[in-house]
Amino acid sequence: MAQFQNQELEYMIDDEYYDMTDFEHNNNNNNNNRLQKSCAEDSMDSDFEDDFDQNKSKTDTSAEEARNGKDIQGIPWERLNFTRDKYRETRLKQYKNYENIPHSREHLEKVCKKVDKSQTLYDFQFNTRLVKPTVVHFQLRNLLWATSKHDLYLMQNYSVMHWSSLLKRGKEVINVAMPVLPTLKYPGSFSRSLSRVQVSTMAVRDDLIVAGGFHGELICKYLNKPGVSFATKIADDENAITNSVDISYSSSGSTRVMTANNDALIRVFDAKSFTCTNSFKFPWSVNDTSVSPDGKLLAVLGDSTECLLADAHSGKEIGKMKGHLDYSFASAWHPNGQVVATGNQDTTCRLWDVRNLCKSLMVFKGRMGAIRGIRFSGDGRFMAMAEPADFVHVFDTESGYGSGQEIDVFGEIGGISFSPDSEALFVGISDRTYGSVLEFNRRHRNQYLESMF
Repeated sequence: MAQFQNQELEYMIDDEYYDMTDFEHNNNNNNNNRLQKSCAEDSMDSDFEDDFDQNKSKTDTSAEEARNGKDIQGIPWERLNFTRDKYRETRLKQYKNYENIPHSREHLEKVCKKVDKSQTLYDFQFNTRLVKPTVVHFQLRNLLWATSKHDLYLMQNYSVMHWSSLLKRGKEVINVAMPVLPTLKYPGSFSRSLSRVQVSTMAVRDDLIVAGGFHGELICKYLNKPGVSFATKIADDENAITNSVDISYSSSGSTRVMTANNDALIRVFDAKSFTCTNSFKFPWSVNDTSVSPDGKLLAVLGDSTECLLADAHSGKEIGKMKGHLDYSFASAWHPNGQVVATGNQDTTCRLWDVRNLCKSLMVFKGRMGAIRGIRFSGDGRFMAMAEPADFVHVFDTESGYGSGQEIDVFGEIGGISFSPDSEALFVGISDRTYGSVLEFNRRHRNQYLESMF
């Protein structure tokens, strides 16, 4: 990963940062009606009962408002000196993708799969500005995780926030500006107090939240227990940022946490005792790591054009994935465990069959920049990939990835996440004025009705 001097917490996106202050306007002129929504207590399956009320922001957008012509992000194009289409055209021309290794894109155009992106796989449902992800390092965008179609966790400034899409409310879960005092101390766990942690990456699975810090910190919290269970500093190097964290089940069924750091190490922690059970050394800074669904394989990506496949128990290299032209920062496994996707600063995502790594199965290209986020839906039907800004691409795997949807927004993308049941897709926008969380719901086609026409 590139060296990055962090001067302030918010909005440090370097060359890729896109400030939308051109869109600032007087909210007093916004007369949108407040969306009223009531839910019976027994219909709520949120992880938390929120302990405070928040009125819906006047700048939030519902599906009904969008159908009536309102921009899904609430940008008042009718009051600006340019249209949305004109601004998009200018944006595509002016955007400069960040590269560690300069390369030509001519070859990529020839090898990338042609995809029909005219489909609507997920319909816009709601956009809120009450919560929004904060990007600490411009190359790291894993800051958004859904645990159900109604429950979302994200990093906002110094707070891990929970957003309930049912209640339209947010709640602070962890405050890392204040001293973080771990409640559990096991022999050999090296737990310690931390403060003012700048969270660079996070992951949530079941009832466990794991956050990695800009200076090598690691914080773990069980949602069903008070306080923070574990906190420590796992690396002390000057540039020891925690680039990636992953929560997985080992082949024996135990829960483990894996961290990837700039010191070229992947560390393995037992999620019960929080002891470091193993560490794997690699020849370059590790930017991302993810474990296969069966817990046996490990995708390792970093400051290299090559990506590695390793044994998740020993860290021993099994094979190399060659084809990318720059450094990689994102990976995801298809639920079948046979396909892994890698995202790279060369603006492509590649699919690999782990049984034969000699050549990538398919190559997909973004519109503007690097692929910094990849997710598969829980049922394996869809794959989503996010660029640093403006575009999220959703692919239908059952069509052989030949059809899909392009979600077109404005602003830096802080993260994407499918709900575990694949019914919702969340997109986090990091921006001073239009930072928000967008929710999309899966479109279901009524096959019975379609058969009648």
